[in-house]
Amino acid sequence: MKNTLILLVFLLASNVNYAQINAVTEVGEEVILYEDGTWIFKNGDPIETQEIPLNPTEFSKSDNAGFLLKSEKIDKGFYINPKKWMFKKGEDGTEAEYDLQMKDGDLYGMIISEKIQIPLLSLRQIALENGRSVAPDLKIVKEEYRMVNGMKLLYLQMNGTTQGIKFSYVGYYHSDEGGTLQFVTYTSQNLIDEYQSVCEELLNGFVELN
Repeated sequence: MKNTLILLVFLLASNVNYAQINAVTEVGEEVILYEDGTWIFKNGDPIETQEIPLNPTEFSKSDNAGFLLKSEKIDKGFYINPKKWMFKKGEDGTEAEYDLQMKDGDLYGMIISEKIQIPLLSLRQIALENGRSVAPDLKIVKEEYRMVNGMKLLYLQMNGTTQGIKFSYVGYYHSDEGGTLQFVTYTSQNLIDEYQSVCEELLNGFVELN
């Protein structure tokens, strides 16, 4: 089940999509039809640029997160709980520097880093547009700035549908002169409430290395 879920997110989106059908309305607008009879416009909702609030809470890594993963591209690290998480380096040809998987559950994570600096609002738009290439109905359902271990990060929770399966993506996005990072967790929408605290515990292990 775990491997199947990952494949559905990252591989099947490039195949013929039987669970969602492209169509054109009588006035020429492109829409996507789903098996349950619902539909959306193909381009989704417009990307909004409203003011993003700052969460007043200061977030920090969990005491249970005692194992440090280090990025080989930027001066950042990720403390994880090795009793709860498995990890491996991203495979050749993929964007992820690390892939993570919860040992006892259907929750996954990935770390994408690059040396180029990107403004956070631009990174937000890139994340949304890239996500819509896999899940055209992807929407931001929650966003805010957070202070995490002394760094200002952008928190995004996004929901979308791939191959008829509804997914939730919860992640941190950060960029400075040292480079850019996307630290994202994902699972099905019916499980996100159950895993929300686990997602945030993992994400809050993101630290700057001196």
